[in-house]
Amino acid sequence: MGFLLWIIAVALVIYGIITLFSGSVLLGIILIVVGLAVGPGGWTIFSRRGTRA
Repeated sequence: MGFLLWIIAVALVIYGIITLFSGSVLLGIILIVVGLAVGPGGWTIFSRRGTRA
């Protein structure tokens, strides 16, 4: 499960960076933040409150 979350997070961040450079700043920032939220190495939305995955 962690590997799948990592792949999704990387894809979201890369797509967010591409979107930033294409001119849509707000959507790019949102995609990067969502990518960081889903990633297993940082703050994940799938873990319980107060625990780190």
